[in-house]
Amino acid sequence: MTPPDTPAPLAANDHDKTGAHTDHADHGHGDKAHDHDHGGIFGSRTELIFAGLCGVLALAGWLVERAGLDKVAMVPLVAAYGVGGWFTAREALGNLKARRFEIDTLMLVAAAGAAALGEWVEGALLLFLFSLGHALEHYAMGRAKRAIEALAELAPDRATVRRGDTVEEVPVEDLAVGDVVLVRPNERLPADGIVVAGDSAVNQAPVTGESVPVDKRASDDPNLDFGRAPAEHKVFAGTINGGGALDVRVARLSTESALARVVKLVAEAEAQKSPTQRFTDRFERIFVPAVLAGVGLLMFAWVVYPEPFSASFYRAMAVLVAASPCALAISVPSAVLSGVARAGRGGVLIKGGAPLEALGAVNAIAFDKTGTLTEGKPRLTDVEPGWQVAREELLAVAIAVESQSDHPLAAAVVRDGQAQLGDRPMPAVRAVRSLTGKGVQAEVDGAEVLIGKPALFEGAMPELLADEIARLEQAGRTVMVVKSGDRFLGALGLMDTPREAAAPVIQALRGVGLRTAVMLSGDNQRVADAIARDLKLDWAKGALMPDDKVAAIRDLGEQHGGVAMVGDGVNDAPAMASATVGIAMGAAGSDVALETADVALMADDLRRLPFAVGLSRRTSRIIKQNLWISLGMVAVLIPATVLGLRIGAAVLFHEGSTLFVVANALRLLAYKEPTA
Repeated sequence: MTPPDTPAPLAANDHDKTGAHTDHADHGHGDKAHDHDHGGIFGSRTELIFAGLCGVLALAGWLVERAGLDKVAMVPLVAAYGVGGWFTAREALGNLKARRFEIDTLMLVAAAGAAALGEWVEGALLLFLFSLGHALEHYAMGRAKRAIEALAELAPDRATVRRGDTVEEVPVEDLAVGDVVLVRPNERLPADGIVVAGDSAVNQAPVTGESVPVDKRASDDPNLDFGRAPAEHKVFAGTINGGGALDVRVARLSTESALARVVKLVAEAEAQKSPTQRFTDRFERIFVPAVLAGVGLLMFAWVVYPEPFSASFYRAMAVLVAASPCALAISVPSAVLSGVARAGRGGVLIKGGAPLEALGAVNAIAFDKTGTLTEGKPRLTDVEPGWQVAREELLAVAIAVESQSDHPLAAAVVRDGQAQLGDRPMPAVRAVRSLTGKGVQAEVDGAEVLIGKPALFEGAMPELLADEIARLEQAGRTVMVVKSGDRFLGALGLMDTPREAAAPVIQALRGVGLRTAVMLSGDNQRVADAIARDLKLDWAKGALMPDDKVAAIRDLGEQHGGVAMVGDGVNDAPAMASATVGIAMGAAGSDVALETADVALMADDLRRLPFAVGLSRRTSRIIKQNLWISLGMVAVLIPATVLGLRIGAAVLFHEGSTLFVVANALRLLAYKEPTA
């Protein structure tokens, strides 16, 4: 039985509303595309109905033959051959025209051979079971196909757009960058864009896999770039608006939306063969000719064994049926298709069978720090007042001075410090001057204030404050000392804090079988060690340049056999490319991340990672199970048919194993996320 075509992953309409490319390689023997058309007078159910009719007619013929009316029995049996062999013959002829000699052809030859020997009932049974298996296989595989097709149907066909003073409804394909579309409550978003009016909670699960709606609000910047926009201002086509109305400025054409790119890449991923699939292809190229040669020899068994030619011919046909690698041919593509489809539904883009299997085989995982394990922006974590200094005084002076600075650390002090102080009035500040590389100087209420690195005050600090600073630095904090006149007001500790989900995610990754989790960072070693301790990583390396990260990934690979690298897809691209699998964060908004990674987490959400790894491991297990089942069935049936097993029984076991491996693969569509 030939594996069914890999579908175009879009709804069957005249044009692709998402603009995704639909011409991609299909899974089939010899990596050829089969132009199957299983429609007919009963629509998509025609093949299944024909198979059922074949079974009814074969049963009728057998009953009439048992009644001793052999000539009358030929009528339903010939009819059974007609309806049961209709689709098989069409595909066999198509294969022969394309100079391919495949399993459909072998089954048809075996049925014709049975008829030539007068075993019409056996041949009808073969065609019934084969056509039934074929029809049910297409139906089962259709479930995986529809899971992918559903992605393309998420975006609406039309959008309400405001152009000048007019509001009109237009096809989504006609939207231009800069158009403002109106999105009512509970509607799907028609395009990727920036919210310019309104606020709402948007369900982004269809694109990013996030389980909780994400709050969105309008941006004050009319020229805000979509790629750099904060998540609270950015929306994606195909997501579902909540209870508030939104005005959205279109940032991408429908053909370039995150959804369109996901559909296109999933379609391309279906054609990417895994190592196991390449192995089965090579195996079949050797196995099928060997089977044909063996069948040819068995036809002449009567020459060396005292039996009629008809017995030798029948045995050869039975072996031909038993040895056809139907289950083997479909076992890996069905699992890959189901795995890629399930990942896409969960907000994870896996680019084909090779990354899917590779991710399931990794034993170690390396994380970039900034923006991956941490928030990517410093926070004020420690406020340590000096001797007889109020915490509020230290914060007020620091906020007043740092509000005049454009340094990222200054912004963190102002933002987080004000959150702690509330509405307390700030002192007056004047004569602010930057001390390049050291800190900042200003005049506050007539006193000279210095805020800077501890080195700026070396040798002048009180011992207690120096001890506190040493403790903060040991904990991985970036320390700022505040001095007003002759008084040391205290020290502030800042740190790029770990994401809230980071520790549970690492725990969940260990739960799905990853043995080693490490961090590779450009920050200093003390900061890296502090983050590693908080998240219970095995170890961390700091002060790494991009080429140092590549070397670290190679060392990990040599020690553990397979390593995944998680980063943002841009500055970590060399390390991701060197890893067994590169995983990009937040790919829904990043073109570069989608291009560089083998696996892309569409949301900027680490919690998708255990799901991706767990799904890949489950897929690898199912692929192995399918291979053992399909090869084991062939290994049992070949000697059984040589020793006399009838064609009907061989077909029953043969087609049963094919349906079993497909059903086993479809279990991936119901895969549930692991919990920490």
